[in-house]
Amino acid sequence: MYQGQKLGKCRSVSFKLWIDGDACPVVIKEILFRAADKREVETILVANQYVRTPPSKYIRSMQVATGFDAADDEIVELLEAGDLVITSDIPLAADVLAKGGHALSPRGSMHTKENIKQRLNMRDFNESLRASGINSRGPEAMNQSDRQQFANQLDRFITKSKQG
Repeated sequence: MYQGQKLGKCRSVSFKLWIDGDACPVVIKEILFRAADKREVETILVANQYVRTPPSKYIRSMQVATGFDAADDEIVELLEAGDLVITSDIPLAADVLAKGGHALSPRGSMHTKENIKQRLNMRDFNESLRASGINSRGPEAMNQSDRQQFANQLDRFITKSKQG
């Protein structure tokens, strides 16, 4: 179900920006919403619950059914080659790359075909440690440097896309 305003024509860039909205930090969503309006990028936030988006002809939210990976599955189904997905979910990033999309973590790290296998292996290793009762630390709290790195990577991607 789409919520928010109907999008206008977004022909300034040749990709869509998809946000894995269930786990995306608020500060990153704010950066994304500002970039969507400023750079005229069609942006779709996909989540299992309603997420408020600012009024914009470039931004909409999509609420999907509650269920494990429902938002991820919807993103993979709808994205097209060249689209950018914002996610910290490594398996989703792998699926996005396999479909010809691009994946950027909220900390500003680009997932690529060259590094995704290593990241999947590390994720699986940490998951097996947790399953065996070994406590592994989660990620550090986001800081200003993370936000800046994310904003810089996003800007580089949009600029490169507009030039291409």
